[in-house]
Amino acid sequence: MRWSLVCIDDSEPEPILWKADTIYRLAELKAESEAKDLLSRYHELAEILENRIAENAITPIKSAKRIRFLPPFLGKKIICAGLNYLDHAREAGIVPPPFPNFFIRYPDSLVGHGEALQIPPGFDSFDYEGELAVVMGQSLYGSVDREEALAAVAGYTLFNDGSLRELQFRASQWTLGKNCPASGSCGPWVCTPDELPLGAHGLGIQTRVNGELLQHGNTGQMIFAVADLLTTLAAALPLGPGDLIATGTPAGVGFARTPPRFLRPGDRCEIEIEGLGKLSNPVT
Repeated sequence: MRWSLVCIDDSEPEPILWKADTIYRLAELKAESEAKDLLSRYHELAEILENRIAENAITPIKSAKRIRFLPPFLGKKIICAGLNYLDHAREAGIVPPPFPNFFIRYPDSLVGHGEALQIPPGFDSFDYEGELAVVMGQSLYGSVDREEALAAVAGYTLFNDGSLRELQFRASQWTLGKNCPASGSCGPWVCTPDELPLGAHGLGIQTRVNGELLQHGNTGQMIFAVADLLTTLAAALPLGPGDLIATGTPAGVGFARTPPRFLRPGDRCEIEIEGLGKLSNPVT
């Protein structure tokens, strides 16, 4: 099953469910469902949706003038893994970390699919980073094994960890360079784990700018796999339903190219992950 958070014709944010390319309002399931149920009841909700469709008892959304995608974020924490692909660490001239390297993003630094990434005035080193992101479905804290960690995942989505390199590299901490408003994106939907390989392992990941292929990697190349990232985090931080964990980017980022290739107004940046689809954003 896949779900998104959207505003339909400028209404309040609400979840929608996908059946192939057809979308349905979660509220139309008439199953006393709330957005948080997408994190723990997705098997049940998928079955209810199938039954409603078979009974012709639910109407898809057809007449909306505009559907605006929001980042599919229902939790409290957005945690990102840095330098988690060997080829990316090498292109950055950094020794690969022996322990997962994490930093924090805040919700207002992200926009949804189709919305504009924004370059802050006065800066010209705005970079792209295509990534897989994990959406937690259950709480996870303390000493857990890899199987428990993956069982707590509600799904996976696409993530663009847009980075303002001028700010990021001025200090040892990356917070300023990773949190400018509307500098990153996430979505367009969350795909439940049953539709992907265990731990979303072995999926091709690509980034294109204006159609030009700039990143081409595979989630199987992570230094620390999804399960490793989750067990490491849970040992120190309580993870809750809806929390997002971005898993790092492969080689090909703009600052490491000769000459550097940064995002400019008028560009379109697209992240594509095998089995997950495409996250596309214009740049302003």
